Amino acid sequence: MSSFCLIYPTPENFDDILLTSDGKVLTGLHFVKQYKASFEQKSLPIFQEVCRWLDVYFSGQEPDFTPKFRIENSTPFRREVLEILVSIPFGKTMTYSEIAAQIAKNHGIEKMSAQAVGGAVGKNPIGIIIPCHRVLGSGKSLTGYSGGIKNKIGLLKVEKIEFLEE
Repeated sequence: MSSFCLIYPTPENFDDILLTSDGKVLTGLHFVKQYKASFEQKSLPIFQEVCRWLDVYFSGQEPDFTPKFRIENSTPFRREVLEILVSIPFGKTMTYSEIAAQIAKNHGIEKMSAQAVGGAVGKNPIGIIIPCHRVLGSGKSLTGYSGGIKNKIGLLKVEKIEFLEE
């Protein structure tokens, strides 16, 4: 299967974003500082849709549509975590512990590891659209972010989300 990419130039203070697609749907959205990969750069309808979504988002508004995407090579646990992430509303947050508690409840078990949730969140292949940046540590503290903490802080500010800087 062919893979295509496009670099989305972000507003000032963010790293640019690499979009990847199989030609029909979005398969990746990642912040990048430097880009080196063997993808064919191509303008595709899905990239145009994602760029329109990102333009609305970075203007501080909640987009009223979601581009089509596909999660590849994921475990059932990761998919469950990603489904919870998608349900976090614009401008709101959850903690790793809250997500773990929700998964435990869904499975009728007493406890789920917040660290395991963190590992799954860190493997999110469709950043921003699947809003892993909306997951905070206990007490609204900042935690790691695979897209870089500077970008996470910027995304939280775009959505006017309060958090504790360390």
